[in-house]
Amino acid sequence: MCAGAISACRTFIFVWRCFPIANTGHQINEDIRDKEVRLISETGEQLGIMSAQEALDLAEERGLDLVKISPNAVPPVCKVMDYGKFRFEQTKREKEARKNQRVVEIKEVRMSPSIDVNDFNVKLRSAQKFLSEENRVKVTVRFRGREMAHTDIGQSLLVKFAEECKDCAVLDKAPKLEGRHMSIFLSPKSAKETKK
Repeated sequence: MCAGAISACRTFIFVWRCFPIANTGHQINEDIRDKEVRLISETGEQLGIMSAQEALDLAEERGLDLVKISPNAVPPVCKVMDYGKFRFEQTKREKEARKNQRVVEIKEVRMSPSIDVNDFNVKLRSAQKFLSEENRVKVTVRFRGREMAHTDIGQSLLVKFAEECKDCAVLDKAPKLEGRHMSIFLSPKSAKETKK
């Protein structure tokens, strides 16, 4: 009994692995089992409503594929096209879109209210470098112990930091205290704003 259950599980796993891995998202040729379809030619011309078999015969006659492009329409809309070429161009467009996409990162610069002038300048240079790379910068001042009584020092430090970066950055929001941290966000200026 137990051996039968194990073999049934093995069969289930085997069947599960038989499903196609890549789902194209379109029904093509013999996969289209609708009674009637609205057909569009490869040039974009409407050929009217006909049976799926007639549409498939017409596509095979032209040496092309029948592709269901609008399955929710009544009747479904199918187009005669070279499906391999269509998929190639689609993946090429997607790859191009990914290449042109730019992910903006948020870099963080941390300071304390009792920071020295040289340390402040080092933090400032690193923030300006991040901004020149088109990244947003979060500048944080951390208060420890009794420093919480002097949050105005941290606020003036952040305002001074924003003033030093004003030629290459825009202050998104005023200094805000959250728990023991006070922070501001700086966004890089666009090329148009820099020219002005």
